[in-house]
Amino acid sequence: MENSKPVLLDNVAHHDLRIITGHSAAFGDAVNQVRVFPNEFAEVQREYPIFFRRDEEGAFYAIALLGFDRDENLFLDGKGWNARYVPAGQNRGPFLLGFREGTDGDAPMMLIDPAHPRLSRSAGAPLFLPHGGNAPVLEGYLQVLRTLHGGLGLNDAVFAAWLEAGILAPVKVDIRIDDATGYDIPDLFSISGEALAGLDGAVLASLNARGYLGLAFHVLASLGNVPHLIALKNRKRQGA
Repeated sequence: MENSKPVLLDNVAHHDLRIITGHSAAFGDAVNQVRVFPNEFAEVQREYPIFFRRDEEGAFYAIALLGFDRDENLFLDGKGWNARYVPAGQNRGPFLLGFREGTDGDAPMMLIDPAHPRLSRSAGAPLFLPHGGNAPVLEGYLQVLRTLHGGLGLNDAVFAAWLEAGILAPVKVDIRIDDATGYDIPDLFSISGEALAGLDGAVLASLNARGYLGLAFHVLASLGNVPHLIALKNRKRQGA
């Protein structure tokens, strides 16, 4: 598994390949934020605060906040990832979705990073059934890739609609852990509740018809998870 270039997953060449499931720092899960996509906001908002950032080209993307210090995932401990939902971008393991041109448009392909630390030929769950079909664990990863693919296709349209409606705004995130410890997280954006409340009926109807209004409310609801994140941080400090 020295090669790190993604290759096409094949039930012949990889018939005996296994995957080690679960989450730990060894698998790259010690991160304090992870990118998330609009089509998973309903699940994400139940666990994590959702904020927005802009990339170098100025395009918006969403993140789930997992911790405050560098490489700090407050949902991660020695037993795994303690949440009901792990964002798809962090849950895809060694798999990627590729595309090849076809007569009916781009056809999806499942690619795999053969050097990924989750992969093994002696430990973990098999990717394929004895006669070559996908094992349940592989079907689960395929569903995660579908979520990512759908989210990438939806992302730009959602943010363009929110920008047009004027409901995206910078937000000051100043977290106080106690009197002596705080975190000022810069360059974040969120949905402006005030701007959302001031939208006229036509704009609201347009956003709602496309499903983008509900997504905005998911973002606002997710901010209620900040106190839980602070509580997890205090629990970690007390344990240390």
